Amino acid sequence: MFGKNKILKPEIHEGASLKVQEIFATFQGEGPFVGYPSVFVRLGGCNLACDFCDTEFDSFKEISLEKILKKVEELSAQNLSKKDFFVLQELKKMNIILPPEIENWLSLERKRNLVVITGGEPLRQPIERFCEELIRRGFLVQIETNGTLFRNLLKEVKIICSPKISDKKYHKIRPDLLARIDALKFIISASNLDYSGFADVGQNEIEEKTGRKIPIYLQPMDEYSESKNLDNIELVRSLAEKNNAIISLQIHKYLGIS
Repeated sequence: MFGKNKILKPEIHEGASLKVQEIFATFQGEGPFVGYPSVFVRLGGCNLACDFCDTEFDSFKEISLEKILKKVEELSAQNLSKKDFFVLQELKKMNIILPPEIENWLSLERKRNLVVITGGEPLRQPIERFCEELIRRGFLVQIETNGTLFRNLLKEVKIICSPKISDKKYHKIRPDLLARIDALKFIISASNLDYSGFADVGQNEIEEKTGRKIPIYLQPMDEYSESKNLDNIELVRSLAEKNNAIISLQIHKYLGIS
């Protein structure tokens, strides 16, 4: 956390087991799938050490793929709790409209069908088998990555990339990954000048060559200071308005959930 984690290299193996920090049922709190009832699989370790990262991912355990899938299945079948329904009501007050398929899961099966694989850096580990099995079982799979590594994942996997800075600049995302990215999410800070804006990390070239415009989400950095956070939100609002970007707020923090 906060840049004090060990920097770990990418792993090469068959993916029969993965290093896991935690697996839990929640709602996706940010980005394109905000508000979706979800199962999060937080994988351990990262190949970067960002000083603003507030996520614990360094006390992981190695777990077999079979046990991970079993836990995901258990949590996806878990009925929504009273607290979860309260969260849904709060989401509705925030005018977040859930897609019809999500509403159907809530009213009929009341299950979580989105699996979010995050970290740390999830592409640091060979997650191909894990993703393939989740998709075979009918799950919607989303990856959250920093954009520095690549895995040859099935086209059904949704990849959300949050570019990071080194040497005071955003580096372009590697082309093989950029071609697969469904959205870019930039973290914005009014006080941290390195993160006071966003940049072309290759998305303009993709649009010119293919006509595909990668959606850009701007998310205020949580700096654990009310005044700084308010400034960050205002900067995000201004940048989004000027650049036709989408605002992403970490609603799980507002709602008091993981």
